[in-house]
Amino acid sequence: MTRAVVAVGRDAPFKDIVKLMEQWKVSALPVLEGEGRVIGVVSEADLLPKEEFRDSDPDRFTQLHRLPDLAKAGALTAEELMTSPAAGVHPGSTLAQAARIMAQRKIKRLPVVNDEGMLEGIVSRADLLKVFLRPDSEIADEIRRDIVDVLFPAPVEPIHIMVTDGVVTLTGEVQDTEQIPLTVRLVRGVEGVVDVDCHL
Repeated sequence: MTRAVVAVGRDAPFKDIVKLMEQWKVSALPVLEGEGRVIGVVSEADLLPKEEFRDSDPDRFTQLHRLPDLAKAGALTAEELMTSPAAGVHPGSTLAQAARIMAQRKIKRLPVVNDEGMLEGIVSRADLLKVFLRPDSEIADEIRRDIVDVLFPAPVEPIHIMVTDGVVTLTGEVQDTEQIPLTVRLVRGVEGVVDVDCHL
């Protein structure tokens, strides 16, 4: 996550929000109250209705089916614009959990909040993709230490772990073949793994 986060208060004016997004090259801003408790998020999508409906008089069908957007078109402050409650994650959440929330909610950034709802940082799609920059040797070491050596302390023959561009190849012979599906699932969950080719 990024710990230095640009945020606004609930009374932030529309134009100030747009200026901050442009200045900091971000697509969304957390909205805070008090000592930093997240109460919502204003995204580019929340701002666009103002332009979309600026010079039009929506018909009855549009008024009925796009009421939230029409309300945002008339909004002047962060409180009126924000999506609330904000989707967020805790500092201990996994990358997979963050990615799942982003995909389900179709959002690009998530506030990272502690148990009291206080802002600790923000995680973006780009942050999630950085995991794939992890060196192959580091991935192999983690798989050996945390998975293979634990599940197969006495293999019939040595288990070989080869990682190339994030693709893990496992070879060797083991006594307990029922552990193989679990091994593949755990290896696939290691940060930076692109795919698993299992020949155990």
